[in-house]
Amino acid sequence: MNPNDLPLNQMQISTQLPIFWMHLGHMDGELQMARTAIDELRISHPESTPSNVKAVYMSPWKSHTLNDKLMPLCNATVEIVTEASRRYMNTDMSKLNFMLRVTDCWGVIYEKSDTTTLHNHFPADFSAVVYLEAGENCAPIIFSESIVVKPKPKTIIAFPGILQHRVPENEDNRVIVAMNLNKFPDFKPAADS
Repeated sequence: MNPNDLPLNQMQISTQLPIFWMHLGHMDGELQMARTAIDELRISHPESTPSNVKAVYMSPWKSHTLNDKLMPLCNATVEIVTEASRRYMNTDMSKLNFMLRVTDCWGVIYEKSDTTTLHNHFPADFSAVVYLEAGENCAPIIFSESIVVKPKPKTIIAFPGILQHRVPENEDNRVIVAMNLNKFPDFKPAADS
């Protein structure tokens, strides 16, 4: 049977999805290394990656595999999202024999008039944006056309990968590291409850 011939239909369901945020002022070293990594990637991989991001520069999707200065921030993001899912989604992944891993990581440098069109990160379980730099008048991130979050420097925002979001025209300095995180089986024995 041809998949295009399937009588597939769609319905929309309104639901609430969580957005987590945290100030990362205690992680100056990791944030500075990530910023340096973006500059280094811009030299080693100067072509911006084609995508829905319309910015002066976007590094490759797997930048964390190209520059290990991103790994401390990736590791911290895994810890933050794992804790957020435990606290706010009532899910302790270690007890379920799952662990999160960063599967994609990229940096973006936005200049005046740069944007990102409406999209989501499905099939990623979670996505995260770390604001390395965020000028006073930089563009917000807009979720599902209803929640507007103004970026602050040294802040992380994490959310389910299926959540629609976009960035309108930018007006100020805005440099981010974005990541997709996915669950993978953890074959270590789970701790007793």
